[in-house]
Amino acid sequence: MKSAIFSYNQQQLKTHPHNDELNKEKVRLVLGFGNKQVLASTDIYGILRNDYPVAEIVLCSTAGEIFDETVIDGSVSITALEFEKTAVQSASVNIADFKGSSFDAGLHLVSKLGRPEELSYVLVLSDGSKVNGSELVKGINAQVQQHIPVTGGLAGDGVNFSSTLVGLNEQPGDGQIVAVGFYGNDLLVSHGSMGGWVSFGPKHTVTRSIGNQVFEMNNDFALDLYKKYLGSYAEGLPGSALLFPLSVNLSENAEPIVRTILSIDESTKSMLFAGDVPEGSTVRFMKANFDKLVHAAGEAAGQAFTNSMGRHPKLALLISCVGRKIILDTRVEEEVQAVREIFGEQTMITGFYSYGEISPFSPKSQCQLHNQTMTITTIDER
Repeated sequence: MKSAIFSYNQQQLKTHPHNDELNKEKVRLVLGFGNKQVLASTDIYGILRNDYPVAEIVLCSTAGEIFDETVIDGSVSITALEFEKTAVQSASVNIADFKGSSFDAGLHLVSKLGRPEELSYVLVLSDGSKVNGSELVKGINAQVQQHIPVTGGLAGDGVNFSSTLVGLNEQPGDGQIVAVGFYGNDLLVSHGSMGGWVSFGPKHTVTRSIGNQVFEMNNDFALDLYKKYLGSYAEGLPGSALLFPLSVNLSENAEPIVRTILSIDESTKSMLFAGDVPEGSTVRFMKANFDKLVHAAGEAAGQAFTNSMGRHPKLALLISCVGRKIILDTRVEEEVQAVREIFGEQTMITGFYSYGEISPFSPKSQCQLHNQTMTITTIDER
């Protein structure tokens, strides 16, 4: 496997000095993670198609681009992969074709990949504004065998939360969901995902919710309870909600998942989350700790490194949450540098800041939608 990363910024293409020399006629996959305005106003697809005539080209808007150890806004982070032994096949669907059912979209998306007996890994990049990420993941899990890892993320739109763009072999548009299937026994994939948030206050029971909208906790209005714990930060809602996500326990023995609040509804005293928060689940409020967030990024890299049997991978794909970027602010590159410390200089680092991260909790388990995590996928060949 050979890899190369580039940063397209202010109409200039920056090349990483450690890039492999690629045969552009043999590059099978190109990923472009970019600022929404840049993707919409520039023919990035045309540029990449001209350079890589036979590649599957996937474009995804972001809340910030990761190129090596740097975090950039207003650019496109490009990754080109040439495989020696691994085949690649991609598919896409639009949420509009499934009457808004993210579950059905996920179900149909994976079925379009084909050759399930040869499938070894699936990368999913989805619209981040119209798609219910947890329902999408449920649909994907209904199709994918448990031993096949699925990772990826939801596209971003900076801190605007307006609309996002995703595209497969064309200029990106809204509502699109893309799956990239990797086939064969020579692909080496590992993953890790950590948050680093600190829980506070007592546990609360969700007593009324519909999908990803929570109306009541402990039989009280959810928004009123949330404001009580936020104190003065409540005046900054809904923006300040990124600073205080929810830890959700779906069942007694399950690992807790983190959910970010996307919006609030004062008329119903409810909160809309980036993924489902079922009735009967228990939740705790969470807050940020700078050092713990950075340390967690290193822990996620450590998980992936351990899962790869200590092998320094060719590529590390980082998908981190927009909420982390907002909180870390000028320190945001520290979490990428923490990843670099684990993998070393041999590993190319690429990725983006997202509206949701997709990854299993552990090897050979089904994928889940996460919020507010650093999620890492490493890719290499034997």
